[in-house]
Amino acid sequence: MDRIAIRGGRPLMGSIPIGGAKNAALPLMVASLLTAETLVLRNIPHLADISTLAELLSVHGVRLVLNGHGGEENFDGGGGVAGRVMELSTPVITDTTAPYDLVRKMRASVLVLGPLVARMGQARVSLPGGCAIGARPVDLHIKGLEQMGAVIDLVDGYIVANAPHGLKGAEIRFPFVSVGATENLMMAASLAHGTTMIENAAREPEISDLAKCLLAMGAKIDGIGTGRLVIEGQPRLHGAVHDVLPDRIEAGTYAMAAAITNGDLELTGARAEDLGAVISVLGEAGVSIEPTNRGLRVRRANGHLNAVDVSTAPYPGFPTDLQAQMMSLMSVAEGASRLTETIFENRFMHVPELLRMGADIRLGGGAALVRGVDHLKGAPVMATDLRASSSLVLAGLVAQGETLVNRVYHLDRGYERLEEKLSACGADVRRIKNAA
Repeated sequence: MDRIAIRGGRPLMGSIPIGGAKNAALPLMVASLLTAETLVLRNIPHLADISTLAELLSVHGVRLVLNGHGGEENFDGGGGVAGRVMELSTPVITDTTAPYDLVRKMRASVLVLGPLVARMGQARVSLPGGCAIGARPVDLHIKGLEQMGAVIDLVDGYIVANAPHGLKGAEIRFPFVSVGATENLMMAASLAHGTTMIENAAREPEISDLAKCLLAMGAKIDGIGTGRLVIEGQPRLHGAVHDVLPDRIEAGTYAMAAAITNGDLELTGARAEDLGAVISVLGEAGVSIEPTNRGLRVRRANGHLNAVDVSTAPYPGFPTDLQAQMMSLMSVAEGASRLTETIFENRFMHVPELLRMGADIRLGGGAALVRGVDHLKGAPVMATDLRASSSLVLAGLVAQGETLVNRVYHLDRGYERLEEKLSACGADVRRIKNAA
């Protein structure tokens, strides 16, 4: 299993390219199930999650071709092909079952449920990650499809959905914002009979990116970017060409890397309009983020970091996917900060690892009280999830001595060539292959 070794203390200087957004690319790939024609997606990131979903889609009959620096080759989901442009064609859906062995690897796999039912009138999709409906539930996906006329049963850990006469438009109101349910039902509604209204819909930029792609495929959607989506179902969708938007979470992570190391980075391709809450919070913390001709320039405004309180919230609030990285930044800021997590439970699993590095953090009541320390110390640490792993990398970049981050397969799910990008800007970071 690979590890990443980091010797801290070097300010990051230079530029880092921001890749296509993982959280946009995944539902966009699934949208290929909605048409028999070819969907071309440009700016696809090279990530483990992309490979996992490609493998699942191939089970359903999707033919994938990846075009990029390495030429043109059939894409088998193995992750070994370099490329930026993905062509997905599904003239015939050959299988409507999404098996446990693939779905368990990634929660986003449940997004095939709506498109399969909408196009084929049936689907059998494993509950994601082998979980029961509870924490990070899929019940909103199920209830929404039931309102659209699907009959759904839970059988042996699978969601079994049937709508032999097709889905029909419905008025759906979410009791709380759900990105995944909004994506699933928006795709399903694009092929439903009649008009579907989704109230309290998620407003993340990745939702709008999916909606724009569906528009290019012939869907009719009003209210893009708002909490109320109106989708007029179409008898069929067609192929399209779509560019995946830049990854705002990757951009936010590298912005904090510049800040924590007292560096100066240009994040090429990053968009300020997707990072409003992040830019505001980092500004309060003493971090300057300014637009350039190519993206955003990030550096400390006055040479020091201020402690600030942060509470995660659905977009346009501060993203939960940047909470762990913000905690690393606050661990070396001047003063005390309070970080409150409102989206996901168990999203403080990085705290024990930061404590091993000398951070002063106390947990209680869904929040973390972080008192800034003079310095962190390198230590062996264990990545517990994707964003937690990036927070440990940030801590390692500023820590004294060497930090060894274990289980970096989490990083590979969401960060493309992380060690290469950091090394190019002066970081002392290297990957140790197949470490024991």
